[in-house]
Amino acid sequence: MGSLDGRIVLITGAGRGIGREEALLFAAEGAKVVVNDPGVAIDGTGGDAGVAARVVEEITARGGQAVASTDSVADWEGARRMVETALEHFRDLHVVVNNATIERNMGLTDLSEEDFDDVVAVKLKGSFAVTRWAARHWRDRFRAGDGIDRAVVNTSSGSGLLNPLPTQVSYAAGNAGVAAMTIVAALELGRYGVRVNCLSPSMARTRLTLGVPGMSEDPPADRFDPLHPATSAPVAAYLAAADCPLTGQVLSVRGGSVAVNHGWSIGGHVHKDGLWSVAELAEKVKELPTDDPFDNLAKALSGALGTTGRDRLQEMIDALLDQEDPSGTNSA
Repeated sequence: MGSLDGRIVLITGAGRGIGREEALLFAAEGAKVVVNDPGVAIDGTGGDAGVAARVVEEITARGGQAVASTDSVADWEGARRMVETALEHFRDLHVVVNNATIERNMGLTDLSEEDFDDVVAVKLKGSFAVTRWAARHWRDRFRAGDGIDRAVVNTSSGSGLLNPLPTQVSYAAGNAGVAAMTIVAALELGRYGVRVNCLSPSMARTRLTLGVPGMSEDPPADRFDPLHPATSAPVAAYLAAADCPLTGQVLSVRGGSVAVNHGWSIGGHVHKDGLWSVAELAEKVKELPTDDPFDNLAKALSGALGTTGRDRLQEMIDALLDQEDPSGTNSA
């Protein structure tokens, strides 16, 4: 008996990396899986239907059940079609795992409107679109008397919640939006028996992270690899299981560590019974403890940056931004 026996699951971005590992584990745990992936490049261009098909072949070769879907989550009707694929092939849908994402890494001054929109369309709008179509089906089933547990597992990132990386304005914004959307969706969809949670992988070795310092090193031989994309799969499976009690939670996953995130929290404050003047604020606010984003990121990358973290971080940022087009031709 697997932890997901009988569960019908749609996983987006399931052709490679974290999504592929989730699809394989879910199937091994007894789920029937819709493997969605249009097979695009990291930046969202191109397409290869064989990417999803190969994962389906892996699952079926191991005795599991799966079907491929190659629609884009950024396509409103495509999101509807992938939900319908589950209903047509497996007669129901219990879980959606929103994993699809793309990147367009460049400095804010060189990021075009199209670049920003395309990333947010896949990461944020795509997570919403697939969830929306699934939720409408679940609402109808609930109203018809079907009380089966349903679940959404969204995917955010450390770049967006804990350590946003330079050149990832659109990626960080999309991922932070997914985490916020998770909370709202959990509050709204609970009335229909739907739980909504989010996992946030950090420092996982995928196509998207190979440029991060330390990520391209060879994995350790014959022992646990904390950077392997499979580290997120058991957490996603737990959140997808019918007996999981959690909803409205954002869990960070880094190697073998799983932590509960508490989102933006109120820190130190100053108070006045009346309207502040600018001069008063200038005097008082400087007394408040604040976090330095450079120091926070240097600590997060400490394994790769060593003891001179901040200086090396600034060098890394400068090197990334110096690669951008100085003429500004990407800024149209």
